[in-house]
Amino acid sequence: MTKSHWLINSKRTEVKRFIKNDKCIDGVFEYIFVDTGKIVGLLGKQPPVMTTTVSVDIDLAREIYERLISQGWSKTEEVWNKKGRKSY
Repeated sequence: MTKSHWLINSKRTEVKRFIKNDKCIDGVFEYIFVDTGKIVGLLGKQPPVMTTTVSVDIDLAREIYERLISQGWSKTEEVWNKKGRKSY
């Protein structure tokens, strides 16, 4: 499975997942899915409710990631999946 990279906002109410689109054709632009989700309940107890998904080229995904970091978002792990829960 493709590795994903997660960010969480400073209020711990929203997450973003960055994951490579494995269906890309070699030699064509690489695309990344950027998923947005709302944290429900306590972080780690339930998976976030994913609200939107966009597909962007890898350079734009990097810009979005860096911009979010500069706005106070921080790296996090997919803690809700480590307990045997299904990721969304």
